[in-house]
Amino acid sequence: MSTIEITKDNFESTITDSSILLLDFWADWCGPCKQFAPVYEEASEQNSDVVFGKVDTEAQQELAGLFAISSIPTLVAFREGIVVFAQPGALAAPQLEQVITAVKDLDMDEVRAELAKQDAGVDQADPSAIPEDASQSAPEAGQQASGPGSAQ
Repeated sequence: MSTIEITKDNFESTITDSSILLLDFWADWCGPCKQFAPVYEEASEQNSDVVFGKVDTEAQQELAGLFAISSIPTLVAFREGIVVFAQPGALAAPQLEQVITAVKDLDMDEVRAELAKQDAGVDQADPSAIPEDASQSAPEAGQQASGPGSAQ
């Protein structure tokens, strides 16, 4: 399968419809992008189970902004709609193949569990971030805290 052009019009559907999607953010004036293009194209021919998309950062500035692309080429990998890899810089063929293999080998149940844990951590209060005005209610040094999770 050869690469497909990704635009803001087909971006969402391409992510949704692809089990594994690689995106190459590039520009026509970029020398490293031009060096990476044949490596990327060859990988697309060798991995028919992966969708390879190319995002022209000049024509698709909105998508480049969405991913905060500040250096090109940048490779972004999705697995089941989740970004699992993002890295700027042109990769050599063996490096790109390592990334593809790693993305294919991911245990997505583990990835989703880790994301859920991170999301839960964001929703919970950080116990180390005690407001200054709450310090009076904190136990003094040497006193044992009581409550859920404390040793009694």
